[in-house]
Amino acid sequence: MFTAALHTLRRSTTHVLLAAVAATASLTALPSAAQAQQFVSVKGKTVNVRAQPNTRAEILWELSKGYPLQITARQGNWLKVRDYDASLGWVHRPLTSNEAHHVVKARTANLRQGPGTQHRIAGKLQQHEVVRTLEKRKDWIKVRSDSGTQGWVARNLLWGW
Repeated sequence: MFTAALHTLRRSTTHVLLAAVAATASLTALPSAAQAQQFVSVKGKTVNVRAQPNTRAEILWELSKGYPLQITARQGNWLKVRDYDASLGWVHRPLTSNEAHHVVKARTANLRQGPGTQHRIAGKLQQHEVVRTLEKRKDWIKVRSDSGTQGWVARNLLWGW
């Protein structure tokens, strides 16, 4: 009786472990939108975005320092990336950084002294301008421009992390 109970326990444990492994595998197979979004930014002065994950592939885009990219797939040391507009292509992972940046989506964006429209405007940002992410509060992001100007921008005017 003890042996039969132990066998049943082992079989139950095996089924639970197999179910857990299957559940984990199905989570990793979900599309990237269902998983937590992973971002990187351009590390050096510029980076080439290529059609395929190799250095001989056609260059589709050249992006400047800090430009935020969302990772949609990985292949070896290459990352398939997109921006707020569309899928871009492949970048070599060592040419990216984990420093958070945003890009301005709107034609212009007010840079405010505090996180809210009640705060004075400290400057303006232009569409496609890349800014360093400093802090996040609800619907507002504190950023620093290349010129060193800091301020808060409404989150819906930016894209990145």
